[in-house]
Amino acid sequence: MSLVGVKHRGRAEHSSRAAAAAVQYQDMAEALGYAAAHDGWGPSARYFYSRLYVVQDSLRACPGGELLDVGCGPGMLVRRLLDTRPGDFHITACDQSRAMIKAAADRVAGADDVDLTVARIEDLPFPDESFDVVLAMGVLEYTDAARALRELARVVRPGGLVLVTMLNPHGPYRLFEWGVFWPALRLLGRLERLLHVRTGRRHGAAVSGIRAVAPVRLRRMLREVGLRPEDMVHYDLTPLVPPLDRVARRWARNWRAHPERTVSRGTRRWMGTGYLVAARRLCQ
Repeated sequence: MSLVGVKHRGRAEHSSRAAAAAVQYQDMAEALGYAAAHDGWGPSARYFYSRLYVVQDSLRACPGGELLDVGCGPGMLVRRLLDTRPGDFHITACDQSRAMIKAAADRVAGADDVDLTVARIEDLPFPDESFDVVLAMGVLEYTDAARALRELARVVRPGGLVLVTMLNPHGPYRLFEWGVFWPALRLLGRLERLLHVRTGRRHGAAVSGIRAVAPVRLRRMLREVGLRPEDMVHYDLTPLVPPLDRVARRWARNWRAHPERTVSRGTRRWMGTGYLVAARRLCQ
């Protein structure tokens, strides 16, 4: 495994949304906290396991080759591919957070077929047509999606596979979370501040920088950059909304043993909190 430092060449972020996304997970404690949440039993863990299942299922027919994981975080997907598909892929993984890359390096220590680098999805430091497979899991929501997709299309080889995920803005979970639950937590936090509740005990929800794209629009954006959508699956199916989902997760734990039950391409897809689109670069 090699760990390469790449100087960020991106332009300064001017919008509050982009700035909020850029400052997340910049120190090791935040990166490790992110990983811990996904290794537990709460909603974040369920979302992660469901997404991991659909990614691996989408890669099942892929024989191997050069694979790029953009926005790799602390390397959980990379670790899973090393464990379940040993020798099939040479993996390059990147993230804009140096703390995430350090956490990923610790997670895949000793692996020979992994290169890690610090880079932004909108400005990837790789030559054209470098990869057979390109993954962007949980990253497009925090970026200039159109520019990011152009970069993904640039670095994948003709006929190569691109997998991207997106939070589902039309699902009941996200509609309630973003429109009701988070605003309520922020309002409660302001009231607690007026009542002189200690800072560490106040409620709240940080500005996330998320800008989710609906499935129809994302598929259109993929086609505009020369990527042909072939499949779409919604994952992390849940009819519950926060905080009810957090209570239910205390006893409903079949999702870890049977992640296939948490995904749908059919009528149940409306319950998905996220979705994956598989696309291929058109051969010229």
